[in-house]
Amino acid sequence: MSLPLIMFLAFIAATLGITYWAAHKSSGESAYFAAGRRITGWQNGLAISGDYMSAASFLGIAGLIAFYGYDGFMYSVGFLVAYLTVLFIIAEPLRNTGKYTMADVLAYRLRARPVRAWAALSTLTVSTFYMIAQMVGAGALVSLLLTDAGISFSGAVTVVGALMIVYVVFGGMLATTWVQIIKAVLLMSGTFLLSFLVLAHFGFDLEGFFAATSQVSYHVDGEMITQNFLTPGLYYKPPYGALDLISLGMALIFGTAGLPHILIRFYTVPDAKTARMSVFWAMLLIGAFYMMTTFLGFGAATIVGRDAISSNGGINMSAPLLAEALAGDFFFAFISAVAFATILAVVAGLTISASTSFAHDFYTNVIHHGNARPPGEEVRVARWTALIVGAVSIAVAIVLGPTANVAFLVGLAFAVAASANLPVLIFSLYWRKFTTRGAVCGLATGLFCSIGLIFVSPSFMGVDGPEVVDSARRMIQAPAIFPLKNPGIVSIPLGFLAAYFGSVFSSEPLAEEKYTELSVRANTGLGAEKATDH
Repeated sequence: MSLPLIMFLAFIAATLGITYWAAHKSSGESAYFAAGRRITGWQNGLAISGDYMSAASFLGIAGLIAFYGYDGFMYSVGFLVAYLTVLFIIAEPLRNTGKYTMADVLAYRLRARPVRAWAALSTLTVSTFYMIAQMVGAGALVSLLLTDAGISFSGAVTVVGALMIVYVVFGGMLATTWVQIIKAVLLMSGTFLLSFLVLAHFGFDLEGFFAATSQVSYHVDGEMITQNFLTPGLYYKPPYGALDLISLGMALIFGTAGLPHILIRFYTVPDAKTARMSVFWAMLLIGAFYMMTTFLGFGAATIVGRDAISSNGGINMSAPLLAEALAGDFFFAFISAVAFATILAVVAGLTISASTSFAHDFYTNVIHHGNARPPGEEVRVARWTALIVGAVSIAVAIVLGPTANVAFLVGLAFAVAASANLPVLIFSLYWRKFTTRGAVCGLATGLFCSIGLIFVSPSFMGVDGPEVVDSARRMIQAPAIFPLKNPGIVSIPLGFLAAYFGSVFSSEPLAEEKYTELSVRANTGLGAEKATDH
């Protein structure tokens, strides 16, 4: 039995044990959806960082830096800065005004059925985009490491999806939280050790490290070239490179505050003070991690080499191959197991956010008009939803195949979240004249514009899209209509404008009256333990 397989099985056994323990504590809606609101600040901070530092961060960003240098590092900057938006604008009022989901905040003073229906659709869309990226990373990693065991890409994706479904269906939020905490500890430990080994390789000489980074050689179309990876322009090239980078930055910075699987974490803590503290802990961990991705990416480019990475699994394998080059098979197995843990923790968080939104927002409050349901019914619906969402994500990831870059796919999920979710959250919390029509217009416009622009971008149209695999690229053999890879620079302003004008051209006196009550509760936490449908 191979060493990576042994480590994978050890992690799976540990997390299944946690799930078994959590299953006995997850009876009732509050326990299943919000871990009984008993998670402490440092625990939730670890869980948030574990939820946020996904396969896109560990595998995708390291790969982008290893292949494109400075331009790849811009992903790290965007992911890091994004939490300032969460800390200063979203965390405290969201915890005080919601119950289980983002839609609880909107329904506090707006008409519940329309805003919950659109919020549930947006949540499911963002979660699915994000989940597909994790599945692709999982399949590529596991199938490469366990080739000797006869596990294919599709088989690896199916195994990861099945484990994810088990965590969520049986353990709920409590199991998901502890899986994320364990993953965060493993990921930070592995990233620190790998960064330390990279610096040790260069004799802890930063000048020598960056000098090597400025002279990276690799083959392009059979010809050896040398590039300075410290200069921009390798990935974001003219004529639209600067706009593409701005668009990506907007998606990452604003999208984090609209990601459903991040937002629901603030409902697991007992009060707003703990929510703020959890963001503080998360920012410390996330900041340290994204600074270390510099060493992972540049280390892979200079020590392993872009050619070797391309011929041994592709861009997403940069960090594991760097571990193998520096410390042999054991560390390679450990880093691969960390990446596997990373993926499982994130997909579990995504699945529970999607299933919670459908069960709580759509099933209970849209289909059944918010009427009380029999005990346990909402949890059962959430479990069935988790099963269906997991199956769909598995199928789409298998269709895309192993070569799609996970950081790119996650960037698209951030764009959808920033365009649809963030505008309505901000207006609902901070604008008295915001109306139900404005919320529906903002959610619908942001959602459909961002998705529409994604599908007419260079990444999905034509024959030159570098991030989408051949099977997907062949679906649309026409020139790209929208020239940018990420739609954020267009779709985010459109989402805000639609929400604004939808409210300006409508009137909702009851929503204005409820704003004062919402504002008091958002800032003081009075009544935060009560249900939010009014």
